[in-house]
This record gives sequence, C-alpha cells and structure tokens, in this order.
Amino acid sequence: MSNFTFTHFYENWLEQLHKLVNQLSSAPRPPSSPDQHHHLVQLVHKVMCHYAEYYKLKAQATERDAVSVLTAPWVSSLERSLHWIAGWRPTTAFHLVYTESSIRFESHIVDILRGLRTGDLGDLSPSQFRRVSELQCETVKEENAITEELSEWQDGTSEVIGECGEFEKKIGRLTSVIKRADDLRLKTVQKVIELLTPQQAVEFLIGAAELQFGIRGWGINQDRQRTNF
Repeated sequence: MSNFTFTHFYENWLEQLHKLVNQLSSAPRPPSSPDQHHHLVQLVHKVMCHYAEYYKLKAQATERDAVSVLTAPWVSSLERSLHWIAGWRPTTAFHLVYTESSIRFESHIVDILRGLRTGDLGDLSPSQFRRVSELQCETVKEENAITEELSEWQDGTSEVIGECGEFEKKIGRLTSVIKRADDLRLKTVQKVIELLTPQQAVEFLIGAAELQFGIRGWGINQDRQRTNF
C-alpha cells in the first residue's frame, strides 16, 4: 500500500469515524431497557472493529515502507509533533479516562452526594479505578520497552550506512518497532473498553474521537496558515 493509497484510506476512515461518533452521541444514555443496552454494546463493537481495520491496513503500509509510516505524511504537523512512534501514546487513554471522569463527577456532584448513581464515566467504581491504575502501570512498562527498542535502533544506524544487507535488516527492525507500538495502542483501548460499562465505553470513545478530531482540525488550520506566509 503506497503513501497515497494509505492517505486516501485514512481520510475515508476518519469520515466513517465521524459517522460512528454521531451514532454514539445519539444513542440513549443511560440505557433504560435491555434493547438499548444491547444497542450500546453493538455500537461499541462497531467502533472497535473500525479501529482494528485501521491498524490492520497500517500494518500493511508499514511492511511496505516503515520510514514513511514513521513520518506519517497523512497527518498535520501538529499531530506529528505529538506522535510517539507513528501514533498517539497509549497512556493517553488513561489521561482521557481520568479527565472525562473528573468532568462528569464535578457536574453530577450534587446528585452523587444524594446517593444517586449516574452510570457514566463520573461514576466509576473503586474496582474500576483500581483496574485502570493497574493497566496504566502495565502500559507504561510496555511503552518504555518499545521506546528503548527504538532508541537502540537509532543508535545503531551509523553502523549500517553503505551496507545494503544490514540496512534491510535495520528497516526490518524498525517495522517491528512500529507494529509493536500499534499493537499496544489497540490493545490498550480494548482493555480500557473491557473494564467499562457499555455507557462508559461509549463516552470514552466519543471523548477519544473528539480529541483526535480537535487536534487534527487545529493542526490542518495551522498548516494552511503556514503555507500562506
């Protein structure tokens, strides 16, 4: 898959993500019937399949041209500046959970003090918070290991300049690093979704997508202004 082909895929993928987020936003929350609960479960599944498709196609692009994937020409300069190994940092998912939870908790604090349950991300149970913390620690360790692997790859680059066979091995290692990073990204979202209720998962996915859309929109505008100078 060429850069042009993947860029085209990414633009279409984002357009479809917008449509999915609209479906998430219009779904009744909290669900008041088994059918509504099942509908939320199905929507979450659709979005997760959409993310899985993205990483499947990105893996194919990485196999063809790992260096181009690392530079991510299909995103804005701002998005690229925030990247960790060709994508978002996995631990960002936990910051999003804590932020969304705090915002919703504060907005419902009067109801919560009265003993009313909202069922949203502001109503995470102690066991859920504990699991989020444990998962965050596990993810930090995996992030650090992958970062170290990339650092080793960069440190050894000067040793293979001019040696074609060694250079091919080097690119193969870079491919492996990028795919490990993407696997961790997808696995992290999947595990976060697993520890949330369907309603909370919907809210998390909406928050994650809106963050992505916001940064991308701002980044594209900045790039346009830059080219006008």
